[in-house]
This record gives sequence, structure tokens and C-alpha cells, in this order.
Amino acid sequence: MGMRDKYKRFFLGGLIEGEGSLVVVVRKRKNLKFGISIDPEFYIYQHKKRRKLLELARSVFNTGSIYKKAGSKDILVFAIRDRRTIYEKVIPFFERYVLPFGAKYNEMFPYYKKLVELMMQKAHLSEEGIKKLLDLVEEIRKRS
Repeated sequence: MGMRDKYKRFFLGGLIEGEGSLVVVVRKRKNLKFGISIDPEFYIYQHKKRRKLLELARSVFNTGSIYKKAGSKDILVFAIRDRRTIYEKVIPFFERYVLPFGAKYNEMFPYYKKLVELMMQKAHLSEEGIKKLLDLVEEIRKRS
């Protein structure tokens, strides 16, 4: 990675500290075995005038969607919702470019990371696993 790419990543890390969001969405789903889905997601929000910042995020992560935020004609969202991508790209990016330089995520991040790791191990496919994941969701919410 060249110096220019490295600077872009550090810049993006600062942007994420201010404008990013790691979330876990829990939805009731009657068609699923345990009646709920648990989905880790990652977002960055920007005014439409700053779309290029979201395009930078898409180029650094080499994935993601950019769309208008529901209910707002001027706000755009960069989103990564794929669990594997969050595990392989977002979490390592946070560990290298976000966490060492800010405080916003420091308390909740270990719980978010653990949740994603457990889901990669298919914890969401057992009742015991769902309970562990919901405990982690509660910890994330307390610390966000």
C-alpha cells in the first residue's frame, strides 16, 4: 500500500469516528426458526454535497452501497450490511484506523466484534447461540 492509500485510510478512519455507525439490527421474523434475525451493519452518513467522501469509503472497502437516507432528501448513506464483509474488512479497518485514534467506539467495539465472530461461527443457528448474541446486543446498546 502506497503512502497516498495509507493517508486515505487514516482520513477515512477520522471520518468514521465522527460520522460512522456500527449497529446491530434485531428484527422479529416469523419465518425464522427462533423468530428473530440479528444483523450487524455499518454506516457512514454525509450531506449529498460530500458524496465523494462516501465514494472514498466505497473505494477503500471495495464494496458497499450509497443511497439517500429515508426521510431526508439531502443526506446520503454509505452502507455495508454483509456479515462476512464486516468480519473481513470493517472490523480489521476499525482495529487499525479508528480505535487507536478515537474514543467513540472503544467501549462497544469488543462486544460488536465478538457478536460478528460468533455469527461467523453460526451461533445464530442455535437457541443457546441466539441468547449469547442477544446478551451481546444488550452490551453494545449500553455502551453506544
